[in-house]
Formats: sequence, structure tokens, C-alpha cells
Amino acid sequence: MALDEAKLNAFVEKALADIGGALAAGLVVLGDKLGLYKALAAHGPLSSVELAERTGTAERYVREWLAAQAAAGYIEYDAATGRYRLNPEQTEALTNEDSPACVLGGFQGMLAALRAEPKVAEGFRSGRGVGWHEHDAALFEGTRRFFHPGYAANLVPKWLPALDGVVAKLETGARVADVGCGHGASTMLMARAFPRSQFVGFDYHAPSIERARELAGAAGVSDRVRFEVAAAKTYPGTGYDLVTFFDCLHDMGDPVGAAAHVRTSLAADGTWMIVEPFAHDRVEDNLNPVGRIFYGASTFVCTPASLSQEVGLALGAQAGETRLRDVVMQGGFRRFRRATETPFNIILEARP
Repeated sequence: MALDEAKLNAFVEKALADIGGALAAGLVVLGDKLGLYKALAAHGPLSSVELAERTGTAERYVREWLAAQAAAGYIEYDAATGRYRLNPEQTEALTNEDSPACVLGGFQGMLAALRAEPKVAEGFRSGRGVGWHEHDAALFEGTRRFFHPGYAANLVPKWLPALDGVVAKLETGARVADVGCGHGASTMLMARAFPRSQFVGFDYHAPSIERARELAGAAGVSDRVRFEVAAAKTYPGTGYDLVTFFDCLHDMGDPVGAAAHVRTSLAADGTWMIVEPFAHDRVEDNLNPVGRIFYGASTFVCTPASLSQEVGLALGAQAGETRLRDVVMQGGFRRFRRATETPFNIILEARP
């Protein structure tokens, strides 16, 4: 077949950009870990010597990092002064962890996910899975930091009000189970907003539960939230007014079994809120920048996690609403609807 040189060159340019992007992930994690971004935001413009002095780092490393970041468009360089700075938009995305625009957790989490490449490659050959607990610990913290800004911007003001009658129950006093809670970002956001309700976060990963307890203590919500080690199909308790699953149903080996357990744990008029990555039902409709990230993360993390468990349904992070509806209805629910959405999530409501 004859090569189209223009198309070949365009593809190579795209690949080179992705290679640079892969390196950028490590550079962003370094800048975050070493306080380089925060120093630039607080004291910039700075030269490499000045930034190294501010952060207690070696100037020669800092000099190279600054040039790489400027070449990538993550910081700005003034050739006349030899100094670097963060513009307001870069500052927002690279230093403000409360902002929905913050990208730090995404870089931290995805760089950690890539460290599992040998395990995932073996999974390709054998068909075996890679459990969540088998990943680098930075994935767990990066996941919290990645999801927290979006949850903070949407969960209390938008997602919960989109559910039928749930906010009224939370305001007067409800019992809530947050399943697959990880480090507890979603659990604590709800606990702070609704002090009359009681919240329990469940996760099978014991180190994450330990970390969630530490964060709850620091946030001052330990009086109304607790965290326990338990799996989605076996967590204790019944009569919950609300059960929540945040970005985790697709990771489960037996999501139908999990749905059935949710059904038995709910009060008669209870609600199950399922937050999942945004996806259309057809692959061709997900071939976009958001789908690219979610399919990639799903290859390294979500699909291997499901395959490591019993059943191993492996929904993947781009399952789509129709597939999720089938899972929920097979679990014994009678009512199911999309309550709301964002460019990154679909929020589903299921009721008995």
C-alpha cells in the first residue's frame, strides 16, 4: 500500500506529542511533590537559581525541569529576564486543589497506574486480573485528588438535589452507606453538608479505610461518619435511606451481585445513587478526549480490577447507561433513570 506522506507525518507528530505527554506526567508529579508550582505561584517570576533556593532543591535539576515545563506550555518563560512564571490559569490548575480544573491528582494517579504495566501485560497473556490493592499506593491518593474537585463542585449542590426526595431526608437525618469509598472524599463531603445524618464508608481495601479515618479526623467529621473494611456484596447493615457508589461499580467483578446486595440493604423507600464515568453506549461515540482517558485508565486499572474478582464481568469505565441499567435491573431494582450528568460523569438513580 502506498503511504500518504502527509498523513504519516501528521500521525508521527501526534505520537511525538503523546510521548511528550507521557514525560509531562512525571514532570507534573515532580513539580507538585517538590513544591515547585506553589513557589512559582507565590513568588514568581523566578529564575532557576531563585526557585531552587525557595524550594531547597538542586538548581541544575530545577533548570532542566523549568525548560521542559515551558516547552510543554505548563509555565511561561520570559527570555528577556530569564525567569519563569505561572499565569492565572496555570496557577488554578496546578496549585488549587479545590478547583474543578485541578489536574494534579490525574497526573499522580495515572503515573502510578502505569507502574503496573508488567502486571497488566501478564494479564493480557493469561487473562488474569490485577487487583486494586496490587497497584502502587500513589494510585489511591491520586484517585482521591482527581475526583475530589469534581465531587466538591457537584455532589451537594447538583447531584443529590437531582435525586427524588433525597435531600429532604438528609437534612432531617438519614442513614447513608458510601460503598467503594476509597479515601472517603465523597463520604466526607456529604457528612459536612448534612450534619443530622449518619454516614458509613465501606471499602475492601484496608489501607484506604485507614487513610479515610485519618482524613475524617482532620476534617472534624468523625462524630457523624465512620469507615469500615467491607466489600460491595457483603457490607453490613439494612434500612439505609441512601446507598452511593462513586466511580466504582464498573470496577467490581460481580456488579449484579453488588446490586442485589444494595437492594436488600436499602429501606423500602431508599435510593441507590450510582456515579459512573460519562459514556455513550457505542464505542464510536466515545472516541473523544474524555473517552480516550477513560478507556486508557480502564485498560490499566478498571478492567484488570474486575477480572481479578469472582465473576469478572469487566464492564469497563465506558460501559454506558444501557449496560449499567441491565446490571441494576438484574439486581432486583424496578426503577432506574439518569438523574443528571456532567462532561465526566453520569449520575444514575435506582429505586426498589
